[in-house]
Amino acid sequence: MHSNHLLLEEPIRMASILEPSKSSFFPAMAKIVGTLGPRSRSVAVISACLKAGMSVARFDFSLGDAAYHQETLENLRTAIKSTKKLCAVMLDTVGPELQVVNKKETTITLKEDDKVILTPDEGQEASSEILPINFAGLAKAVKKGDTIFIGHYLFTGSETTSVWLEVDEVKGNDVVCVIKNSATLAGSLFTLHASQIRIDLPTLSDKDKQVISSWGVKNKIDFLSLSYTRHAEDVRQTREFLSKHGDLSQTQIFAKIENVEGLTHFDEILQEADGIILSRGNLGIDLPPEKVFLFQKSAVYKCNMAGKPAVVTRVVDSMTDNLRPTRAEATDVANAVLDGCDAILLGAETLRGLYPVETISTVGKICSEAEKVFNQDQYFKRTVKFVGEPMSHLEAIASSAVRAALKVKASVIICFTSSGRAARLIAKYRPTMPVLSVVIPRLKTNQLKWSFSGAFEARQSLIVRGLFPLLADPRHPAESTSATNESILKVALDHGKASGVIKSHDRVVVCQKVGDASVVKIIELED
Repeated sequence: MHSNHLLLEEPIRMASILEPSKSSFFPAMAKIVGTLGPRSRSVAVISACLKAGMSVARFDFSLGDAAYHQETLENLRTAIKSTKKLCAVMLDTVGPELQVVNKKETTITLKEDDKVILTPDEGQEASSEILPINFAGLAKAVKKGDTIFIGHYLFTGSETTSVWLEVDEVKGNDVVCVIKNSATLAGSLFTLHASQIRIDLPTLSDKDKQVISSWGVKNKIDFLSLSYTRHAEDVRQTREFLSKHGDLSQTQIFAKIENVEGLTHFDEILQEADGIILSRGNLGIDLPPEKVFLFQKSAVYKCNMAGKPAVVTRVVDSMTDNLRPTRAEATDVANAVLDGCDAILLGAETLRGLYPVETISTVGKICSEAEKVFNQDQYFKRTVKFVGEPMSHLEAIASSAVRAALKVKASVIICFTSSGRAARLIAKYRPTMPVLSVVIPRLKTNQLKWSFSGAFEARQSLIVRGLFPLLADPRHPAESTSATNESILKVALDHGKASGVIKSHDRVVVCQKVGDASVVKIIELED
């Protein structure tokens, strides 16, 4: 992989590192996805999360029912209105997730070198000797010596809330395991992960389909996080399912790569999906620790070249219980940004963590600092070389807009778009300045009623690094006279000035369509 992603002015003044970071309207170019749950579902906390920099809210259906998540979503909508901060909605499917069922929620203490039985008999009560699971086929899938991990957020190597088991023998439908570390399991459900073992269950479960067709349709979800994506066919089948549910045909599918099977078929999955989530919790178990970084760098690079968002998970686990990340975690977040990732996804840290707002704020600050030393010049050249010649019309316009903005040191790039594709292509070249994506609505009909497009497209840019959406007045179409466009441009410039990214005498690069032609122009602002 390409390691020279760091741009440092030589010789760097060490004293400059100690200068306080300046706060800005856009906390960072990289985006933050926050998982809403018990510790982060009140209007007050969600409002604070939005102000701290969260731009996508993730709803994890592994925990809580539709009514619980609906209440959280209503609180999110109230928070969006009060803070005037746009936020997209991501539904995270359960998929073929194996779980230990602990109906009585008794605390289970497991001792190193003892044995424990995993049984598909869910009528049994969970104890330190027997753990009922929700899958009858485990005994057929595993063999002696195989590794199984059980816990809330699985095994990280340091915590005592997850356990590492080794299969000792298979007895009928039961699996007898040796406990490899002492741990205490608390709660009603724990995830079970069998390392490098194929689980014969559908990627989109019946429960997932029911949730999507009811809760998903009702709330017009922007993103679907497809858990345990293992093949490109998983994405194709999910897209076909979404296309049968009205507005959800516009929902973007983010393939969650969680195991070796998904990793093996990564290239085909990337072609089909709208974006990729690198689920490092499960992947960190399936892969040897020394290989995890290599997969991350390789996968993010491939996403960058394809112009599709790459999202990295499990970055500041320790902030679930602590106000500061570890040194390794802080470096890990920065490295993800330098690798080229679009967004950081926070799971337990915001779902059940003690400091959801502080976590978002801290991650945003680290991203911002890393972006200052991101080697954009090298990245740009590499991307242009990868795309090759002849470039497509849109790709040529996008790369030209970024090059022009860099040459004239523009403070912002403004892009007029109706589908969002042009703005995403500009963001693909990672300009150092924000890209204001002015989404111009289109009138559409389903034979029963007329409606405007644009809201989906605007929210879906909230996961793309460097893209900041604005929804234009629907009375002004995308292809129109320059006079009309100037008025939309004025709105965009006013927004930029109000947010502090544009000042007097700044240069701004504008990318727009005039008639059938695409135009890149540079304007210099007066007082």
